[in-house]
Amino acid sequence: MNAGGDALIHLEGVTKIFYTDEVETHALSGIHLDIHRGEYLSIAGPSGCGKSTLLSILGLLDTPTEGSYVLNGKPVANLSLAERARIRNREVGFIFQSFNLIGDLTVFENVELPLTYRGMKSAERRTRVTEALEKVGMAHRAKHLPSQLSGGQQQRVAVARALVGDPLILLADEPTGNLDSKNGEAVMTLLQDLHRAGATICMVTHDPRFSRHADCTVHLFDGRIVEESVESAN
Repeated sequence: MNAGGDALIHLEGVTKIFYTDEVETHALSGIHLDIHRGEYLSIAGPSGCGKSTLLSILGLLDTPTEGSYVLNGKPVANLSLAERARIRNREVGFIFQSFNLIGDLTVFENVELPLTYRGMKSAERRTRVTEALEKVGMAHRAKHLPSQLSGGQQQRVAVARALVGDPLILLADEPTGNLDSKNGEAVMTLLQDLHRAGATICMVTHDPRFSRHADCTVHLFDGRIVEESVESAN
């Protein structure tokens, strides 16, 4: 979390205002944040504090009302929709609470999809998908449909899909929210293993048990960073 020009992600004065029926809702107010390569950051706070809004901006799913966002040395706050989509596909891996797998595609095809959008050749896609599924322990389920898997297995497949494009950062939005405690712990252990292997991870969670897995936790309240805490050991 140390400030510096070498940050993979640098947010400066990021504010997000939603306008509805002449009412202004300040979802984020003056966020300053640096995330460095190889860091595991947790964003914590109560429901409605702006966690998911912040993650949406980090993942280029949304744009700030004010402020700057530099990703890997490039300003990205005001890019076109097409440019944002291209960067999302190549540089950001998403892990969602609800898995977001496509029901009529196999596990292999779900993981392959982001690479298909890139126009990557089939031989390279096959190699990358197999490696990603092996990393999450799901290679033996490659031909199954999501409906044939448990929730924990579906989330492992979703992690493989996030990994397959070799992104700069993994963004995880409440990745254990739809899982029982045993499967939740298993997914957290998987994320820890990926971090130890060099992945940069930013995770939103409301569960303090899971925040402790991260190197550092940023606490949000009413759209502002109110505290940063660094874990002494993992």
